[in-house]
Amino acid sequence: MASRSIRLRLIQILGATLAVFAMLANVGAATARAKPTPAQLRQRLAAQQKQLDTLIVQYGKRRDTFNKARRAEQRARDRAQHAQQQFEQARRGIQELAELRYQAPEPSVSMLGQSDPTAILGQAALLQQLSDQRTARLSGFATIRDELARAKDDAAERTKDSSAALAEVGRDKEKAEKLIASIKDQLDAVVAPTSRRSDGTWVPELPTGTDNITERMRIVRGQVEQDFPGLSHGIGCYRSTQDGGEHPLGRACDFMLSSGGAMPSADQVELGNQIAEWAIKNAPRMAIKYVIYRQRIWQTATGSWKAMSDRGGVTANHFDHVHISVY
Repeated sequence: MASRSIRLRLIQILGATLAVFAMLANVGAATARAKPTPAQLRQRLAAQQKQLDTLIVQYGKRRDTFNKARRAEQRARDRAQHAQQQFEQARRGIQELAELRYQAPEPSVSMLGQSDPTAILGQAALLQQLSDQRTARLSGFATIRDELARAKDDAAERTKDSSAALAEVGRDKEKAEKLIASIKDQLDAVVAPTSRRSDGTWVPELPTGTDNITERMRIVRGQVEQDFPGLSHGIGCYRSTQDGGEHPLGRACDFMLSSGGAMPSADQVELGNQIAEWAIKNAPRMAIKYVIYRQRIWQTATGSWKAMSDRGGVTANHFDHVHISVY
């Protein structure tokens, strides 16, 4: 009887053990199935990159809003400070008039027999003048006092606006940085993590600084400025208008060869050629994604120039500038 009970217990234990092994096998199979292929990872990365671009555009707009709010706050603070100074000046003026009025005696009946009537009339006129001035200044004082109150309220409101805008910038930055970290981790899973990966990919960057461009773009801009001192018509990088390009993302700069809209001279055209050639030569090292010049585009992905459609103008067709975008 005891032997039979032991056998039943062993069968139960064996059954439970087999069930555990089966469960672990199912988990392992599910994990194996869940592991994405490199192709699936790249597809996911492309979608995340698109999502990141949208976030960066929003981040740039938020930074613009914050900078405008800060400037409005500073103007409001300056106005409040000026109103405070006017208020103090008006208050002192009223106090001085009060003191003068106190120091000047009122004409009395007893003075009529002892003083020159002309002097008495002069004293009365002086008192009336001081009274009129005080009344006028009190009226002006009320206006200045009200302006001070409005200026202080406006400064407080502008401070709230800039604080709220700063909080929004912080939230956008945090979202973008988390997405960048996720993209970096997945890139590392697809290829070996080097400064430039074997498949040509780069970890995305957020725009920074008052110029609102990425550090890669800032390095390219600085190098072009250093190597081509003849570039004297300015460099335009970030702009908030979302036109489908890289400028709102902080990843593009336009290196102007002539004043906007004017066809460049032969020397300026040659300067543009030199800048474009420099960008192509240094594309792998400087993370340059593409170059646009004279209605043509050169892309790192293809390694060759390709004609572009007519966009209807000297600037739109990139005849007066060289456009450089980075990853």
